Amino acid sequence: MNISYQPLWNTLKERGMRKEDLRLAAGLTTNMIANMGKGKHISMETLLRICNALNCDISDVIELEQDESTAEKG
Repeated sequence: MNISYQPLWNTLKERGMRKEDLRLAAGLTTNMIANMGKGKHISMETLLRICNALNCDISDVIELEQDESTAEKG
């Protein structure tokens, strides 16, 4: 399984926010934002900071996606 941050990008778009706005609101580093843009893992603490800053649920930030190879086996 992979983590997708597409729900986060959708949440930001719905709220008229930019990644920079999120960075400042949640106290994130530019590296954290870049890693999310690349689909890399971030810490649970960072996810909680994002949820607190946006006053949203974790499902508004991430979703799990199956690997294509795993989906084909299923």
